[in-house]
Amino acid sequence: MVPHARPRFFKLRRGHAVVRQIPRTEADRSFLAKAAHNSPTQAIVIINPVSGPVPRNASVDRVDVARRALADSELSSEVSVTEAPGHAYELARAAVERGAPVVCAWGGDGTINEVVRALAFSSTALGIVPGGSGNGFARELGIPLDPREALKHLTRAAARRIDVGELGGRLFCNVAGIGLDARVAARVGTDATPRGLRGYLMTTSRELLSYQPVEYQIEADHCSFSRSALVVALANSRQYGYGTRIAPTAELDDGLLDLVVVEGRSLAGNLVRVPSLYTGRFHKAAGVMTLKVWKVEVVAEAPMVFHVDGEPVVGDCRLTARVHPGALNVLA
Repeated sequence: MVPHARPRFFKLRRGHAVVRQIPRTEADRSFLAKAAHNSPTQAIVIINPVSGPVPRNASVDRVDVARRALADSELSSEVSVTEAPGHAYELARAAVERGAPVVCAWGGDGTINEVVRALAFSSTALGIVPGGSGNGFARELGIPLDPREALKHLTRAAARRIDVGELGGRLFCNVAGIGLDARVAARVGTDATPRGLRGYLMTTSRELLSYQPVEYQIEADHCSFSRSALVVALANSRQYGYGTRIAPTAELDDGLLDLVVVEGRSLAGNLVRVPSLYTGRFHKAAGVMTLKVWKVEVVAEAPMVFHVDGEPVVGDCRLTARVHPGALNVLA
């Protein structure tokens, strides 16, 4: 974040009054409507203006869409725009400290991850407007991918508690991983690689040609084993994004993570498994092992690069993963 930079806030008002309308009946009341009695500002929307494949002036367009959509609802809201990596976390943390009932993240899985880190273990609920490339977490929750429809969904959604994962001391809500997927996450979005599905496919194909499996010692809840693996994934939800289901049996609220270990094969053997990522049968593919775990330790000879919700992190030679059951309140 730019030192001493002040976040830009946009109060949603009609004339000089903050928009507040009372629902017709108790049955009509969404989570946000019920929160109106406890907080003058019901929802804070945090917009990443550069997430996903965005056109010029995306920041202005997204702010305008948010203001119009929420002004037509029963909500009093504030909209702010991030200015640098980490800014979404700071804005969300401030919102939690103010007692905001809902913080809505408009961006990709990385932006959502920043907001989740601030909201986890609090009563503040997470709202989502998908604005990234793969939008894996939003897809998993069944949130509309169109921003206007997602904002409408937000105004009438109910709250539910879901689990939060942790890997290497970093929280995640969707999927974390070590190995090839972390390498791809580190490459995508750089100047040399375009964003979007095309960039992911290009990078994954290129890395598959050169990436060598790593020997891992894995200690799960009730077992210990060694594997030479391309990927060691910890999944809270089923998919990375674009419908790519790395863990078809994962559930957001089962109090467990799905540990997915993908062994290395020949190039042909690796490629033949790809269709099963989209058919929901990846857990049955050759060389793929899936375990339900509460806690797991992964050890390698060299420091490991890992990712949390697609954000790459440089870790140590030993990484610990665990689940925090019901740690996040989310509108879905």
